Amino acid sequence: MRPELLNPIFAEVTALKGIGPQLARPLERLGLAKLVDILFHLPVGHVDRLPIEALDPAYAGRVVTITLTPHEYRASGGRGPFRVWAADSAGNRVALVYFGGNPGWAKKQLPLEEARVVSGKLEAYGAELQMVHPDYVLKPEEAGDLPVREPVYPLSDGMTGRRLQQLVAQALARAPDLPEWIEPSLRAQKDWPDWRTALHAIHADPSDAKARERLAYDEVFANQLALMLVRASSRRRRGVPLKGDGRLRAMLNLPYALTGAQQRTIREVEGDILQPVPMVRLLQGDVGAGKTMVALYTMLMAVEAGAQAAMLAPTEILARQHFETLQRQLAGLPVNIAILTGRDKGRAREATLMGLADGSIDILVGTHAIFQEAVGYKNLGLAVIDEQHRFGVAQRLMLTQKAEHPPHLLVMTATPIPRTLTLSNYGEMDVSRLDEMPPGRQPIDTRVMSVERVEEVTEGLARHIGRGGQAYWVCPLVEESETSDRAAAEARFEALKDRFPGKVGLVHGRMKGPEKDAVMGAFASGALSVLVATTVIEVGVDVPNATLMIIEEAERFGLAQLHQLRGRVGRGDQHSVCLLLRGTSLSETARARLALMRETNDGFRIAEEDLRLRGAGEILGTRQSGEAGFRLASPDQVNALIAAANDDARLLVDRDGGLASERGQAARVALYLFERDAAVALIKAG
Repeated sequence: MRPELLNPIFAEVTALKGIGPQLARPLERLGLAKLVDILFHLPVGHVDRLPIEALDPAYAGRVVTITLTPHEYRASGGRGPFRVWAADSAGNRVALVYFGGNPGWAKKQLPLEEARVVSGKLEAYGAELQMVHPDYVLKPEEAGDLPVREPVYPLSDGMTGRRLQQLVAQALARAPDLPEWIEPSLRAQKDWPDWRTALHAIHADPSDAKARERLAYDEVFANQLALMLVRASSRRRRGVPLKGDGRLRAMLNLPYALTGAQQRTIREVEGDILQPVPMVRLLQGDVGAGKTMVALYTMLMAVEAGAQAAMLAPTEILARQHFETLQRQLAGLPVNIAILTGRDKGRAREATLMGLADGSIDILVGTHAIFQEAVGYKNLGLAVIDEQHRFGVAQRLMLTQKAEHPPHLLVMTATPIPRTLTLSNYGEMDVSRLDEMPPGRQPIDTRVMSVERVEEVTEGLARHIGRGGQAYWVCPLVEESETSDRAAAEARFEALKDRFPGKVGLVHGRMKGPEKDAVMGAFASGALSVLVATTVIEVGVDVPNATLMIIEEAERFGLAQLHQLRGRVGRGDQHSVCLLLRGTSLSETARARLALMRETNDGFRIAEEDLRLRGAGEILGTRQSGEAGFRLASPDQVNALIAAANDDARLLVDRDGGLASERGQAARVALYLFERDAAVALIKAG
């Protein structure tokens, strides 16, 4: 249960004064549902309001605060602006300009011949000075609280900066003093303020580096402690050792030898599942490195030991592809494999559920449907989760609760993760890396071209198709919109369909499963030569004859997405090409990203460079994933603070008595504050 002292800031935002339905909508768009969300909605910059005594053109471009006396109203014709001419104490004039066609409000704010304190951006308009829509117009006796430095917040339609500041002030007034969870010598060394002081400081002065660092550290520490507690809990739980006899693995007829990295990882996994402690292992492997083969060996170990295995994929396309691949590889083996997705209904679904319950199904492949309450297993010994970044910790735990004893867990990702983020997001796991590619895989020839050469690219595509090749053409959006100039998959599909009639298919996220599968099936069989798609194909699609990837407006994609998409080609022994079509205007970061893609096929190097290049930006698409992510700590702060937070959390667990100690009770508050309280529940359950 959440500690009582946090209840005031976990109240709904409607508890604040002045929030009705009209204001609740923009708050909802900003993701601000509770007071704590407002407290953690940190300013991204600040405005310095320069107090001045007299107007001067030298101040043009600055935000100033000055006492003025209005002398004249002047309306423009039609829908033109309304001006209030005012002067300072020395008689220097300025026009206070209002747009919108309703001068009544401006007249009420600025009555003639009455002094007002006015603050806003001073601008030169020809030979005259003006201030458009001043930020503040106050009576002199009300101006004492006008800030010299004012925070600037991310906003949405219907929310002004001033209104958000008022809500922040109300939320800050309810923020309690919290016990200190940081190890005392570390806090002294860093010279950090306490939590509440830091929170007030950052909202008053966004440039306060110590306050910002303290709050970022708190979030990273809570995350590391939660992962450490989850790991400790899983280590305490009793699992069932799985000792396979090797008979099924010996029956596999593989056309190639396993790589050294695959063999090493299989040994690591086998060592884990022989233990009575449930395995929790993350398998990182670049696109095409052979993760599925490692998963197959692991599942066969479980079946040899008399247990069942379940393999979870994030999309229906990937689940069905895994099912078909495993079926081929298991042909001739006495292993019963089934699939279960949200689309499976009626008798087929019932038969699968019965087979799982009576143990006649050895391996189940599926989507989120295998989480459902109606799905029960006779003896689930192993769970394999593919594309780990699409699933959160809570979903992992749901699957592990499907067995009397916690099953062994192998989670896989083809999204290379920088070492720092591996520690911050997957710290409760052991980690294996497939850092070697199977024989025969050729590096993909990556080229960057201007989107202005799209006709030339289309001609090249025609030659490619003429030679019997297949190609992907990826676009960033499903359809055109008035606010976007991005290429649309539907528009590109129409253009290519006219050029190559009967040879072009379209796949995007809004299509229904059967429709999507039919197009993918036609492409995989060779009936279609070109697949126009959005990023729905970034994970798992495997068509060896597709050796050309065209990504339109590539600068709009993240590095990880580009790397994943590129990995859809080069899956056979033929030479493969990836064309990155860039727009005409590129930022320096976008230019560097595209250059890196051209330079290397190494996903792990790309991941590390991405972290360096993008800094405080969104890393590797993790913000769109199932992981909790960080609200206060930017990726560069995570990078800087993770080691200290990890050491601090370890000290708490190993030396300071864990959550039962005085500091542990404070740390428990931090876990609830940053909504990592699932770890507390695990400790209680354990």
